[in-house]
Amino acid sequence: MNKMKRIDFENGSVTGNILGATLPMLVAQILNLLYNIVDRVYIARIPKVGTTALGAVGLCFPIIVIITAFSNLFGTGGTPLFSIYRGKKQENTAVQIMDTSFSMLCICGVFLMLIGFLFARPILVVFGASSNALTYAYPYIMIYLIGTLPSMISIGMNPFINAQGYSTIGMLSVAIGAVANLLLDPLFIFVLGFGVQGAAIATILSQTLSAAFVLFFLTRKSELRVRLLRKNEVPQCTGYAKDIVSLGSAGFIMQLTNSLVTICCNNVLGVTGGDVYISVMTIVSSVRQMVETPIYAINEGTSPILSYNYGAKRPKLVRKAMVTLAVMVLVYTAVMWSVIIFVPDYLIAIFSSDKLLIKDAVPALKTYFAAFIFMDLQYIGQTVFKSLNKKKQAIFFSLLRKVFIVVPLTYLLPYVFKMGTHGVFLAEPVSNVIGGSLCFVTMLLTILPELKRMEKKNGEADRPMEYFKTR
Repeated sequence: MNKMKRIDFENGSVTGNILGATLPMLVAQILNLLYNIVDRVYIARIPKVGTTALGAVGLCFPIIVIITAFSNLFGTGGTPLFSIYRGKKQENTAVQIMDTSFSMLCICGVFLMLIGFLFARPILVVFGASSNALTYAYPYIMIYLIGTLPSMISIGMNPFINAQGYSTIGMLSVAIGAVANLLLDPLFIFVLGFGVQGAAIATILSQTLSAAFVLFFLTRKSELRVRLLRKNEVPQCTGYAKDIVSLGSAGFIMQLTNSLVTICCNNVLGVTGGDVYISVMTIVSSVRQMVETPIYAINEGTSPILSYNYGAKRPKLVRKAMVTLAVMVLVYTAVMWSVIIFVPDYLIAIFSSDKLLIKDAVPALKTYFAAFIFMDLQYIGQTVFKSLNKKKQAIFFSLLRKVFIVVPLTYLLPYVFKMGTHGVFLAEPVSNVIGGSLCFVTMLLTILPELKRMEKKNGEADRPMEYFKTR
């Protein structure tokens, strides 16, 4: 174990630690992106039925999003607390938090799988599946649901590998799943002739391999090891369970509200611009997914460093991590924003070669990303709130931007202000400016004074850990 390359949260430099955590995380996120795209690419190429099958599988995505959202609820809800207690040198408590996250994840995985098996058909009908689409969507989701628990373990427990400093191992667990999916998809879809069901079989086998690797590492190799809670431990861990859920709720809500916003946008675009504009929105969303992937990596790479130093009562290092996070995110976004504004055609061409579609997509893309830098302010604020265990703020700002600003504007701008399709794409930059600014300013006004108070209390800021009593 000692020979494994590991990030030293205790003695390493903040910038070095953030880069050391972010780069493997970035590779993992890109591989994860490929994971999602590969299925679509192969399914679209199934002879005669590809296009229909692709649309049908698209109807299953909200169910997959819900499973992923629950995985992150326990994973990203548990890891900031885990890192804070590691920073405080309370490793027994840190392990209890990890065990609680793992136990809740397993119970929830089994529950979601059973619910899915019972109600998959009516849920797909509610999402808009026609009887023709159901012939492909229903078998796909029924096979996919078998892999609910492995999928949740690989997504939800991977952050605990990164939080212990093993970022390369965390990347490897994602790589195993992504590469397996890349190889198994064509085997099951085309060679063995399972079609759409083959894609689902390939996905659950890949997820199972990834989950097996995560569990092997966390039960055998890591410094702090995971297991299911024993019956007698449950009462003392209920408090941790509440904290995990409330802290993970921000990301959970964000994922679910993203789906809500997509449904609203498609609804309005279908009325104001027809099917072509739903395709435009699909391209815009795909570009966004691509552009945001490195930002997620920077946020998730910085989060354990913020949490650890906050737990260790090192306010200077918390501030330094905040500044490093902000600089990295803003510099990256400035570069990408320039690409979107000046050469949008190249980005759109990745997803479509249809000239008419590109013509409609270029102004839509420019409008949608007009205030993208303000979106960064939301990301930075949210990451700091989550990492420092500020549950209420993290949840509030998640809801504010998406539910209270984007959704109403998606209807108001096209219908009330008569802006048509342009109004749908304009809702995003307006919400970025309002929601992003409010989140960032609130973060500065609440967190910086707290860090100053911590510094005064310490007397001599950022002394070694042994000097500090745990709270």
